[in-house]
Amino acid sequence: MLLTALLFGLVGSLHCVGMCGPIALMLPVERKNKTKQFFQVSSYHLGRIFTYAIIGLLFGTLGKTFNLLGFQQYISIISGVLMIAIILFPRIVHQFGVSQKLTKLIFTIKNKLGSELKKKDNNTFFTLGFLNGFLPCGLVYMAVLGALASSHFLEGSLYMVLFGLGTVPLMTAITYAPNLNLFGKTLNFKKVIPVLVVFMGVLFVVRGLGLGIPFLSPIPSLEMVSHGAMCK
Repeated sequence: MLLTALLFGLVGSLHCVGMCGPIALMLPVERKNKTKQFFQVSSYHLGRIFTYAIIGLLFGTLGKTFNLLGFQQYISIISGVLMIAIILFPRIVHQFGVSQKLTKLIFTIKNKLGSELKKKDNNTFFTLGFLNGFLPCGLVYMAVLGALASSHFLEGSLYMVLFGLGTVPLMTAITYAPNLNLFGKTLNFKKVIPVLVVFMGVLFVVRGLGLGIPFLSPIPSLEMVSHGAMCK
């Protein structure tokens, strides 16, 4: 399932171009010094991925707790169903008013981002990436559901890290070649994202069903232990 995180990041970065692309374009990088530019851009991505790793660690820990309680299968199924529902029934999701509750958080983060963009010291780019990672994003929420469905806190963190790494290539291209007009070129490809999210949702549901399919839908360890005890 970890590979789905990388794939999700790669395809999902088409969405990132529209949402976080403007921030990447405004990065105060040294364009005349390619070596310095490379480290500045890398520091920015490292900051984003570090944030994702922390988020994955938190939700992975929660996922491990559910696993110990024997609820991991249900969490995987619920996560998959939520992924599918968010794509197929977006109006129902909006009725919960989540965006309104996050308005204050977004305003605070954007203010911090604005302050950091005016600076140009060694920590600026990492801080910009770190703050950028906390901006509310539908794709990040989807990746969080994947981290929650993991059975270990490190697996949850790794899931989010792989998701972040998947977004790096396209986000880097924006920084290095701002005149390529990637915003327009990726518009049609963004139609792939809902299909990918539904596909991932189905995978998580199948995984939670424990159908005995190796790697895809393994039998839960608790059932295997119980079955082994009965055989004795």
